[in-house]
Amino acid sequence: RWMLVVEDNPDDERLATRTFKQTGHSEEWRVARDGEEALELLKAQVPPTLVLLDLKLPRLSGVEVLTAIRDDSRLGNTPVVVLTSSDERTDLAACYALGCNAFVRKPVEFHEYTKDLRTTLDFWLNVNLTPPVD
Repeated sequence: RWMLVVEDNPDDERLATRTFKQTGHSEEWRVARDGEEALELLKAQVPPTLVLLDLKLPRLSGVEVLTAIRDDSRLGNTPVVVLTSSDERTDLAACYALGCNAFVRKPVEFHEYTKDLRTTLDFWLNVNLTPPVD
């Protein structure tokens, strides 16, 4: 089992990695720093347990990555959580229309961010059930 984090901000990546390690989950953690790298990783591997996807990315946007994930029958059941600093209603509506499973706004405050990320990881990795990968 593995998880993909698509994040171009080094500070957010470090914070997410630190939080993930503290939660003790057994999933392997991989980071893509732009949309194209994310799609390359997704095509080269079995589908991940979870994708945490930022919206504002270089090369391909998070919306473009989400569209590609949902257009790929192999990845169709993969949970995608948009984890973004955007508070635009248009981004929220577009992501749900494209099939994201959750839209989480990154809090500015460190402790709130880690709390929200822990809650997100706990739900998607411990509570939620997904169909097995063929």
